[in-house]
Amino acid sequence: MAKALLGHVGNADYRMVAEVRRLQQRVRDLETEVRHLQAENVALASALNHDDLIRLSAENEKQPALA
Repeated sequence: MAKALLGHVGNADYRMVAEVRRLQQRVRDLETEVRHLQAENVALASALNHDDLIRLSAENEKQPALA
């Protein structure tokens, strides 16, 4: 099956290999950024108190559109 995926044996396209490696590194970088942002979000959310949540909820209520 690997032969079918590569197209032919022993003659890998080095540009494709380089692109796959670059994309794998980009995915790792993005996963790291997601973990960092999630941790920051947890820290910010834990810093809010009940009054802050009530105020934010009231601010986000939908207002009727003017006709």
